[in-house]
Amino acid sequence: MLAYLFVIIAVAVRFLPHPFAFTPVGASLLFFGARGPRRHLWLPLALLAASDVILTTLFYRYPFTWDHFVTFAWYAGMLWLGTTLRQNSGALKIMGSALGGSIVFFLVSNFAVWAAWGDLYPMTFAGLITCYAAGLPFFRRAVEGDLLFTAAMFATPVILHSLAGRFQKSNDHIAAA
Repeated sequence: MLAYLFVIIAVAVRFLPHPFAFTPVGASLLFFGARGPRRHLWLPLALLAASDVILTTLFYRYPFTWDHFVTFAWYAGMLWLGTTLRQNSGALKIMGSALGGSIVFFLVSNFAVWAAWGDLYPMTFAGLITCYAAGLPFFRRAVEGDLLFTAAMFATPVILHSLAGRFQKSNDHIAAA
């Protein structure tokens, strides 16, 4: 249930004012891959892709271009990476996956922007480096958001389980009295 809730929150946050790239998108995909049902892995991908199309064409009034498919592929990759966290997923592996996902998104999305929007940056190595440099402020926020939201999402079931255990023990103690 939490996996669905986190994806819905991630989609909703994209429509609210927020610092650029500081969203729970990557974390929700990792969590859904790790804790959501395998037969529903398509759902977060479809919801986030649909929100991309709506945001790009209706809110930002940009054309829908092929570089969006790079982002959709990254969504699928994060879901797959999350599935590798189903068994024996310690904090280091979870946070490493979040950091790796942030780095890969930065590299592939900025390359796609450079390649798709030839009039924005020169189609040279210097133009590519300029594109990466322009993305650095977004990268910092993306890493911060991915790490913070991943820690929060993966900690939530542990905290809820601990609280449920405490409530159960206090109810047992009250019933025995």
